Amino acid sequence: MLDANLTQQLKTYLANIREPIELVASLDDAPKSRELGELLNEIAALSDKIDVVHANDDKRVPSFMIRRKGTDIGVRFAGIPMGHEFTSLVLALLQVGGHPSKAAQELIEQVRNLDGDFAFETYFSLSCQNCPDVVQALNLMAVLNPRISHVAIDGGLFQGEVDERKVMAVPTVFLNGEPFASGRMELEQIVAKIDSGATARAAEKIKAKDPFDVLVIGGGPAGAAAAIYAARKGIRTGIAAERFGGQVLDTMAIENFISVSHTEGPKLAAQLEQHVKDYEVDIMNHQRAAKLIPARDVGGLHEVQLENGATLKGRTIILSTGARWRQMNVPGENEYRNKGVTYCPHCDGPLFKGKRVAVIGGGNSGVEAAIDLAGVVAHVTLIEFDSDLRADAVLQRKLATLPNVKVITSALTTEVVGDGEKLTGLIYKDRNHDTVHEVELEGIFVQIGLVPNTEWLKDTIALSPRGEIEVDHRGETSRPGIFAAGDCTTVPYKQIVIAMGEGSKAALSAFDYMIRLPAEDTSIAEAA
Repeated sequence: MLDANLTQQLKTYLANIREPIELVASLDDAPKSRELGELLNEIAALSDKIDVVHANDDKRVPSFMIRRKGTDIGVRFAGIPMGHEFTSLVLALLQVGGHPSKAAQELIEQVRNLDGDFAFETYFSLSCQNCPDVVQALNLMAVLNPRISHVAIDGGLFQGEVDERKVMAVPTVFLNGEPFASGRMELEQIVAKIDSGATARAAEKIKAKDPFDVLVIGGGPAGAAAAIYAARKGIRTGIAAERFGGQVLDTMAIENFISVSHTEGPKLAAQLEQHVKDYEVDIMNHQRAAKLIPARDVGGLHEVQLENGATLKGRTIILSTGARWRQMNVPGENEYRNKGVTYCPHCDGPLFKGKRVAVIGGGNSGVEAAIDLAGVVAHVTLIEFDSDLRADAVLQRKLATLPNVKVITSALTTEVVGDGEKLTGLIYKDRNHDTVHEVELEGIFVQIGLVPNTEWLKDTIALSPRGEIEVDHRGETSRPGIFAAGDCTTVPYKQIVIAMGEGSKAALSAFDYMIRLPAEDTSIAEAA
């Protein structure tokens, strides 16, 4: 199961185990059980503090529990945690084995003090880049608090369970048998969801912060670059982000980031955050902006109100809120979101193994999705509004070789249909003949581009008809002292490398703006 390089790396990590642990296995004679048994034996051979125990005491087979010897401290994996979940496995081994977490001490104490019994179950897929954060956070919570338990379940392996519980997107989390959350979440977000006072306490801490010289809103590539360039000028810099990394977190393979031939979104996002942490930047993660109040006078303080009720102030503001997947905006789409309608083929594709699905959109992302899904599902119908596909020629040639893909062009999707619990198909109009058709499906993957996250800025700064923030060649908006960068702006070509450059430029422009203010306006302390 493990190659020589991975074996050596794992052996080095396992040297950090402080307390002996057991790998308590529930297996049968099926091939997947044999694979899991082989993996557990390989792991145990790398440390004298790890033993394998065959208990066969769990309803899910194959599965295993990582348990600290002589205690009830542990976590369970149902399936074989390889792929993106291998890191989750390694961290679980270390943390159950007594190695301390790198989470903030304040957050660790918050988990330990949670009052109540919490039995979490998380459905993941091995190709899901958003799942490990959720699995790792809940595993840590189970290690820290004896009244919390967690089972991480490979939805691709336990397909019957997935169908019964109507899991149609990953990660999906159940708490005490009831749906709890779906989508990427970090430890702080999960704790806030079950600790009713967490949001209010966070808001009070933010309210107490002094104004910033540069306040960045948004933590994607543009925001990270802006924060780094501002901090390097030695000025007081803060960054508030709904999720650090932004849409990069949802990106699988990245092969056009100059000087890096290949990386993946979550890895790049982690590197961005660490780079920002190398400087004196006040990072306020999981904060969603609700309203911008520009300064009344040039050189005055701008305000950003957050959804939790707190307010941040800055001499200059850099808006880098990015963009999100565009929706079809047709009847049934919202009703069946995560019940068959999804936006991440890499994450959710394995849940539709052997089923019929559609991909909406004939650009690069849509055609790439169709190609990936064709290897997993029974059939893919690709629906494109225009008369021709817009994807690169090399992708179209690959698509044409796949026998289980049908392409429909000049088609307008008009409705998503279902039975009240799950999606059953879609209706589209043939734009050439003005006829209506229904396609029976079990999944729809929407890949029709991006929409900027700028609704909260209406009537405060100039926006284009598409909702993008209008900026000049310096990244400045229609309001003095307010700048913008990245996918939320009118700058063409929504690319990571371009966003980073625009973020850097916006920070330099903000600094240039401040040093040119009258002397009495440049001191935040005086203005406050």
